[in-house]
Amino acid sequence: MPLWTLFLFGDSQNTMMREQTTSDKRLVLVLLFSALLFQPLTAKAGDIIDPFIGEYEGRVKFTEADRTIERDLGVQISKTKKGFNIKWKSTTRKINEKLKTKEYTIDFLPTTRGHVFAAAMKTNVFGGKVPLDPMKGDPYVWSRITGDTLTLFALLVRDDGGYELQVYDRTLVADGLQLKYSRIRDGQPLRTIETLLRRQ
Repeated sequence: MPLWTLFLFGDSQNTMMREQTTSDKRLVLVLLFSALLFQPLTAKAGDIIDPFIGEYEGRVKFTEADRTIERDLGVQISKTKKGFNIKWKSTTRKINEKLKTKEYTIDFLPTTRGHVFAAAMKTNVFGGKVPLDPMKGDPYVWSRITGDTLTLFALLVRDDGGYELQVYDRTLVADGLQLKYSRIRDGQPLRTIETLLRRQ
């Protein structure tokens, strides 16, 4: 029984009709509440990730153990149905001219904490995507967007109980993204690398 029957028949209808109308009202309220509850999460991820969407490439050179290392970098940021995805790779040219490539891809979902996004890296028993467990040696990953900077954090709990944190700051600039990578162990910085990733 649609809601407009209440205005057509008023109080002259029987109890069954009034109960059906009340049920229809409750259904509409539930649907409206659901729309208000879930729409902001999807819109929030879509709106603030838009400026970062695209593909970027760059190269970095740094010194490690008294030798110079050159590494080609690439990152692709794209929207997903419920959030966004970051896919990045690094290719290192070794002394023997062989190439070693590492690739990573992670989906991120909105949370209730403003511009903080949870990594969806595995499926739980209910079929939902959740972060990995750092107590099992897996990295705990999350991201945030602050102004023009998209930051990815990867926290690893070491076997001795200490921690290692890797931080990828990707800041929007005129030509693409300015990358700042930091690696920290138990509060001590181990490495910092900066380079420009040009938009393709």
